[in-house]
Amino acid sequence: MSRPTARARLAQAAFVLFDERGYEQTTVDDIAERAGVGRTTFFRHYRSKEDVIFPDHDRLLQLIRDRLSATSNSTALVAVSDAVRLVLLHYIDEGDLARRRYALTSKVSALRDREIVSVARYQRLFREFISDWMGDPTESASLRAELMAASVVAAHNHVLRRWLRGESPDPIAEVDEAMREVLALFPGPRSRPRVADGGTTVAVFRTGEDLDALLPALRRLIGGEPER
Repeated sequence: MSRPTARARLAQAAFVLFDERGYEQTTVDDIAERAGVGRTTFFRHYRSKEDVIFPDHDRLLQLIRDRLSATSNSTALVAVSDAVRLVLLHYIDEGDLARRRYALTSKVSALRDREIVSVARYQRLFREFISDWMGDPTESASLRAELMAASVVAAHNHVLRRWLRGESPDPIAEVDEAMREVLALFPGPRSRPRVADGGTTVAVFRTGEDLDALLPALRRLIGGEPER
């Protein structure tokens, strides 16, 4: 079995020390020493001890952008679901590290604040994509995009927390179902009905009126004859 990378050793050392001494009492030098590397090596992989705790959000956000950009208007919602699944799979792949991070951020307010900022970045990315997909610059459409993005992120976080607490035996199936429920709440982009140039418009309904009596009104309704 190959030896863990310096980055992995630093992360493991950091969480062991956080458990032993507490987050605030642990320094970068402590982490580097426990991992068997120098301070320079630490900063080659992480900017601060906070960065040891959180996943590489910049990389994850780029993965989301790549998935969302590789779609068409008709498959936009599929891309949103796939992007959410990508993030969840990242945490699942981390395994115990993700659960230890969850336990730590639950106890340290400064870490919770950073987590909130990170969640906001994901929500903004989804909101911008959904807004572009809707193609509607109105304020009501902007609100719908915001609500939809917030629901997407909330669905992901709900399933993720269930898995982190050991309550979800199949988080992928759960997140897929959660996304189906979320996306069902939001219809697609609203579009105006297309009226072809020329051609014939047909209206079908049942009435007791004589057809000859109805024809003038129908012509006026569909614009074929001006109202007198």
